[in-house]
Amino acid sequence: MSALILASTSRYRAELLSRLRIPFSCAAPEADETPLPGEPPSVLAARLAQAKAAVVAARHPGAWVIGSDQVAELGGAPLGKPGTRAAACSQLAAMSGREVLFHTAICLSNGERHLQAADLTRVHFRTLHADEIERYVEAELPLDCAGSFKCEGLGIALFEAIHSEDPSALVGLPLIALSNLLRQAGYRLP
Repeated sequence: MSALILASTSRYRAELLSRLRIPFSCAAPEADETPLPGEPPSVLAARLAQAKAAVVAARHPGAWVIGSDQVAELGGAPLGKPGTRAAACSQLAAMSGREVLFHTAICLSNGERHLQAADLTRVHFRTLHADEIERYVEAELPLDCAGSFKCEGLGIALFEAIHSEDPSALVGLPLIALSNLLRQAGYRLP
């Protein structure tokens, strides 16, 4: 079977992929993640997943490459990674008591074939108070996470409910959809 490469430096995505027990390596995708003017969040996630897979596949001919991207959407607008504590607190305050959509797209590519899938997860945030937000951001420093939280950690305490067909999607790699794509590419899974 061809080499499998995860086009990501995210330890969370690598931890998820390891659950499938297929040998893989990781490579930085180095793709431009700038949204196009007026680009809907779901389209942005799909475009970036494909771009990440394509960049790494071009550097590794013959390998199958997994590209994945997640875009948070609040009120129709994309939320980026906060980058700073102040931005994370601001994002969480804006999401307080509201529903946020998380579009997670994956692309499995060998440079010739591109297999794609997407997941939509709806997260209902409970009403958050400023002191709770500050304590959370200080505790987890979710500065590199879309939506300013880590659901695999303390961030789960910020929610009222999560609605998704794939519980791994919110972490950044929908394993149910990915398993189906890997089977299409010839990988043997249970």
